[in-house]
Amino acid sequence: MNLPELHHKLIRTARLRPPDDRVPYAFEKRITALIRDRVAERNRHSWVQGLWRAAISCVAIAFMCGVWMFFAADRPGSNSDDFSQNFENTLLASVDQSDTTP
Repeated sequence: MNLPELHHKLIRTARLRPPDDRVPYAFEKRITALIRDRVAERNRHSWVQGLWRAAISCVAIAFMCGVWMFFAADRPGSNSDDFSQNFENTLLASVDQSDTTP
């Protein structure tokens, strides 16, 4: 079927008919708004699905890091440094340096 020809026929037929008084005011705008809402809802569903997948992968990575840290601390011959103290010293290094400068 020739789509441009069909389009012209439909437009010509629609222009020949006068508008109906029974159609409520701004009906086409309400329909257009409903269509936009449905499109946005479909996009929202894909975002939610993607974010759930990302959350699951983040939990898996955090779990693997926790297991790694647990077994790395128990390994013989490893550094006996406390990870929490090293972490705190690293975070507060810039504060300690700014206190000592004149």
